[in-house]
Amino acid sequence: MQPYLDLLGFVLANGTRQSNRTGVDTITFPGASLRFDLDNGFPAVTTKKLAFKAVVGEAIGFLRGVQSAKDFRDLGCKVWDQNANENQQWLNNPYRKGTDDLGPVYGAQWRNWPAFKTLFCSQRNEIKHAQANGWQLVGSDNFGGDLADFYVFGKQFDQLQICLDKLRNNPTDRRILFHGWNWAQLDEMALPPCHLLYQFLPNITTRELSMTLYIRSNDLFLGAPFNIAEAALLLSLFARLSDFKPRYLSIFIGDAHIYCNHLDAVKTQLSREPYKAPRLEISDEVPDHTNPLSDSVDEIAKLLRPDHFSLVDYQHDPSIPALMAV
Repeated sequence: MQPYLDLLGFVLANGTRQSNRTGVDTITFPGASLRFDLDNGFPAVTTKKLAFKAVVGEAIGFLRGVQSAKDFRDLGCKVWDQNANENQQWLNNPYRKGTDDLGPVYGAQWRNWPAFKTLFCSQRNEIKHAQANGWQLVGSDNFGGDLADFYVFGKQFDQLQICLDKLRNNPTDRRILFHGWNWAQLDEMALPPCHLLYQFLPNITTRELSMTLYIRSNDLFLGAPFNIAEAALLLSLFARLSDFKPRYLSIFIGDAHIYCNHLDAVKTQLSREPYKAPRLEISDEVPDHTNPLSDSVDEIAKLLRPDHFSLVDYQHDPSIPALMAV
């Protein structure tokens, strides 16, 4: 995790103090990057304790497309409780459905991205093509009557299933990616996505799978260790499902920041020497590429449990408490 510690020190030394929506100022630097080689171990922070079970629980929740803090809690992850129930802006949002509701965050977009296509009645070839590819008629300018000038078609995209299918059947494709920045639904979410674009990068010569991740805004003390571990977990799982070995994880951060109420915690962390990286162990109960169940992200997501994933030889320093800015 030395690249992560180096970034903390760099932002402390070169960042500037800025205000933001939370009311807690940050030390911020624009544009940062991290790279981890999973051949050297799993990138779990060792200069404090990583809440690994919460990482796994959130990842499984995303894979299932859940939209409730309760569903995350049931998987051992409580990080969404505050955003669901204590963020005043979200509490006042007319789209909020009640206690624990989060709206269509992250996994909801990954698994069920809602899309719409408007076609004029004269576009007969385009209409036939759309219907042949799963687009369903959902409306028209006169609610489906014979005199309609145009029709509206709808379809939901399971981005993760598309990625898995490409990894297995067309791994030379350079468009194996998924993201969560859906402009049409940002106002329906408790929190717009921070880690918003993931791209799988298979190497068919070495049979290695790498991943790049773009994070628009990153709380380096609390958020980054969580995001790094979760991305590495997803990379490792999809490599298992598609007969690749997980290799490089590259992360690009737009707004890299340290909250000012975390400064003492960051300095404590930087005073510690990191331990050797642990190893990720995935239970044999999780199907690999040879199991027919591995064809379906939905089936995999249903059967996964937090105890299917563990860190072997994970040595770490004690936790460093810090409050999350909401």
